[in-house]
Amino acid sequence: MSSEADRLLIQQIRLGDSRAWETLIARYEGRLLAFVERRLRDRSTSEDVVQETFIGFLNSLPHFDDRRELQTYLFTIASHKITDHLRRTGRHPLHPASDSSGDILQQQLDHHKAASSMARSQERRMLETQAIEKCLGDMIRQWKDRGEFVRLKVMGLLFVRGWANRDVAALLKISEQQVANYRFAAVKKLSEHIRALGLPSEVFPELQA
Repeated sequence: MSSEADRLLIQQIRLGDSRAWETLIARYEGRLLAFVERRLRDRSTSEDVVQETFIGFLNSLPHFDDRRELQTYLFTIASHKITDHLRRTGRHPLHPASDSSGDILQQQLDHHKAASSMARSQERRMLETQAIEKCLGDMIRQWKDRGEFVRLKVMGLLFVRGWANRDVAALLKISEQQVANYRFAAVKKLSEHIRALGLPSEVFPELQA
């Protein structure tokens, strides 16, 4: 059962409260990072996986059942993201060496399974990339048409250069809260665009009920 504090937080996020989103990240980011890093043993990659986990949660928010425990749900998404990363990098459990023909055959089967998983993962990654490129292109055109050039600069610094909110705010002479609001709105809009494309469930499983 999800705690009342988490339920309230989710309700606020659904209403577009960027401060609630920042609170959720502050509450769970450390725990998720420790969980992911124990498995990947790479700090930078683990941070990327945690970021993907939060985006995955935001994508699935319209279908999230408030009766579920939020922490368990986030860790489930993180586990899927870890698996995706391992498949993309071709990492899989090693089997002990053996001279028996049965073990050799099993190793060959495992190799083919791993290759098949990598191929499916690469195809999924290509579909994801195409979907995100289309969505971002649509969003950028809308911002340009509306003359929202500050928003464009913020998004470029956040998502292309990877700057922190405070550094973006200092450069553009706006508040950190405004930067956080732009980030939250962009991720939310991106989620809506992706769902509108009607992609198959295996591409973005987080979007499914």
